[in-house]
Amino acid sequence: MISLNHTGVSHTIFHFLGIPGLENQHMWISIPFFISYVIALLGNSLLIGIILTRHSLREPMYLFLCMLAGADLVLSTCTVPQALAIFWFRAGEISLDRCITQFFFIHCTFISESGILLVMAFDRYIAICYPLRYTTILTPALIGKIGVIIFLRSYCMIFPIIFLLKRLTFCQNNIIPHTYCEHIGLAKYACNDIRVNIWYGLFVITSTVVLDVLLIFVSYVLILHAVFHMPSQDARHKALNTCGSHVCIIILFYGPAIFTTLTQRFGRHIPPHIHILLANVCILVPPMLNPIIYGIKTKQIREQVSYIFFPKQK
Repeated sequence: MISLNHTGVSHTIFHFLGIPGLENQHMWISIPFFISYVIALLGNSLLIGIILTRHSLREPMYLFLCMLAGADLVLSTCTVPQALAIFWFRAGEISLDRCITQFFFIHCTFISESGILLVMAFDRYIAICYPLRYTTILTPALIGKIGVIIFLRSYCMIFPIIFLLKRLTFCQNNIIPHTYCEHIGLAKYACNDIRVNIWYGLFVITSTVVLDVLLIFVSYVLILHAVFHMPSQDARHKALNTCGSHVCIIILFYGPAIFTTLTQRFGRHIPPHIHILLANVCILVPPMLNPIIYGIKTKQIREQVSYIFFPKQK
């Protein structure tokens, strides 16, 4: 099944193994994957529907949340159905073009989510530090432009990688021990020098995700400085409470990604299936829990959900 080729012929078909070493457990592993995907689909779709149909939720914070829910839908749909096909039907075959397409959407969406979390931090900063000018600063037109900029940033950063991958000759192993395609995970099967891929990939992560984390940190330093200079304790408590959901989402999004990166860099003795499971956690958990967290911690969304499911109680 594993094909090695040194004749210069490049592979155009690859095969996913799923979770390496746990192939006999794929049916059981598919259960949390399926449940997480269903919750992500229903939760994020409901969130988008509520925000777009309720005029009371047309504030900037909820529009950014709508963007985040849309990105969550794309991220989970790009990966989980493919994983379930591997687990249930052993349908692990994928063409090079499909693999690159999947990688493109996954990485674009991931960087877009990072950008959305950054502007949500900026949104909280404006709401707390300049409450009287909140709606005049974050106008619908500006929010639309921000959304376009977030998309263009991720698109422009990831698009060159398509050509960096297409130039490679994949004459080594065409068996991918994973459930979805990654940039370096695919490039390492090439016979060419992939240092350009490695350095450009590092540049993309540093100039997007790492920069976003630093700016989010600065935003919250400024927010905390403003909060602790408020005169009343009730005002401080209310201001911090408005940031609670966003902080939970930040930890949920960046936490698993940072932990996965550290284990891949320093955990040389960690079994491969642990690395793959952690990589899937980064894709599965945020889309599933984001709508739940905002639904529980945000009163306006909680009221709208109650109105939909229990209209007679309103």
